[in-house]
Amino acid sequence: MSDQDSEQIKSVSYEERQNQKKTARETESLKARHRRVFKKAGYWIVGLAIVVWGGWLLIGSTGPKGPDYSQAIPVLERTHVADGTTVSYNSNPPTSGNHYAVPATVRFYYKELPDEQLVHNLEHGHIWISYKLDLPVEAIKVLKGFSGGNVIVTPRAKNDTDIALAAWGRLDKFNIEVNGIDKQRVKDFISRYQNKGPENISIQGHLR
Repeated sequence: MSDQDSEQIKSVSYEERQNQKKTARETESLKARHRRVFKKAGYWIVGLAIVVWGGWLLIGSTGPKGPDYSQAIPVLERTHVADGTTVSYNSNPPTSGNHYAVPATVRFYYKELPDEQLVHNLEHGHIWISYKLDLPVEAIKVLKGFSGGNVIVTPRAKNDTDIALAAWGRLDKFNIEVNGIDKQRVKDFISRYQNKGPENISIQGHLR
């Protein structure tokens, strides 16, 4: 083998080594990029899992916790009638039907309001809590705490139970027990049936 051939072999071997080193660097760089991508994807997946898990926890903590004691009431046709008009309903208190054109402001009341006005509130997805006039003061204070937002609370002489919880097409009625009002029962009804009216409109009010 001549010196020239030997030099050519050395040159080729050097180029091959350089190419191999370059290929190795590119391969390592590609692997590093892949690791970064997978790492970021892992962060996203973990973050998404935490968000979903937190959402389920929130739903579980704020949703109904007890049985549904309410019953479905057949929904009546709905149209506006003149103030002062007496309307016949299919439940006591009513949960749907014809009603006055202007709903009541959502808050707590010490005075009675016409059924025909409050049915309009139910149409807007509000919850109407009505109570007998002779309900103990402490029980009334408990009910007052639920008022506001989507919940309107009023006394009602026509009630045939101490307390009635009304939503559009749903009704739960009960008498208070020795230990007072079942707050969870009230909370669950509100959670299940608020914003379920055919016209969901929030009318905010203030306690009085």
